[in-house]
Amino acid sequence: MRLPEISRTIEVPDGVAVSIENRKVTVKGEKATLTRDFSHAGVSMEVNGDTVKVWANWPRKKEASLVGTIESHIKNMITGVTKGYTYKMKIVFSHFPITVKVQGRSVMVENFTGERRPRKAKILGDVKVTLETDDIIVQGAALEDVSQTAANIETMTKVTNKDPRVFLDGIYVYERNEGLD
Repeated sequence: MRLPEISRTIEVPDGVAVSIENRKVTVKGEKATLTRDFSHAGVSMEVNGDTVKVWANWPRKKEASLVGTIESHIKNMITGVTKGYTYKMKIVFSHFPITVKVQGRSVMVENFTGERRPRKAKILGDVKVTLETDDIIVQGAALEDVSQTAANIETMTKVTNKDPRVFLDGIYVYERNEGLD
């Protein structure tokens, strides 16, 4: 059974401007400007003053679920341009000391479990990666870019073909925050 309409409304806070043109949503805030293309989705969107409405008329199951998904993406974009996102990662090693460097748009890990060749992880978008003593801090406005960069770093140091209870070396996410420190 199809419902006549499913809609969600998003409140836009002060200091944030949202514009929609051909299902391309642009969110401008004090920290950044984010743009995302939702032209693949069969839903309608409009901006009315300080609210954004996302709806689907006579939706099938896919369109009904896309309404909530797009609402979450727009909320994440608003949070990103106002507060930003921060992931904190811990460098863990037992025997071979790991050396971590940021070179251009990639993170290099040298001497991981005694390997001679460095491992490399890609930094996506406008994400900023900083190194502290045994921490890596990944910051940015786009949640997808920040979380994927942290995942790239974490999976780069995944130990394979060894007992994971014994070989705990790696770089692990230990804290996720809204807001840049």
